[in-house]
Amino acid sequence: MRALPRALALLAVSATALAGLSGCASVVDVDAAADAANAACADVMIALPPIVAENGQRETNSQATSAWGDPSQVVLRCGVAVPGPTTDPCVTVNGVDWVLKEGDPAWTATTYGRDPAVEVLFDPEKVASSTVLVELGGAVSRVDQGRACVGIDEAIPAPSDG
Repeated sequence: MRALPRALALLAVSATALAGLSGCASVVDVDAAADAANAACADVMIALPPIVAENGQRETNSQATSAWGDPSQVVLRCGVAVPGPTTDPCVTVNGVDWVLKEGDPAWTATTYGRDPAVEVLFDPEKVASSTVLVELGGAVSRVDQGRACVGIDEAIPAPSDG
């Protein structure tokens, strides 16, 4: 008779432990960018908001990265290659220039004119790009801007062979 209460107690402890584990989000596996150790990335990381597009921030397994949502809806990496002049769409949101690349399903937004650059991946079907870029703009603006997006009408014409 004594074994039954002990078994019930062990079962209750096991169920409590499992419930605690199932409530925790797993660590997000994100590859660090080549320049993730740049000191400016540390400034960006400490300024990141705890919630982006109504998704809570999660722990990642590499330096200068972050993710929001379970499963991840937004993933950020600081220290990616700085984009050069491009014909890809470049938008300015609250003073931060972003180069946008449409993917299927994830889009990539990379800061333009800032070194190190910050890359954000998100699915526009699940989170609005305007929300993501507004909410992350304050943190990424901690990296000084050296260049800005220009429109085709502002671009310097190429020299002619004439």
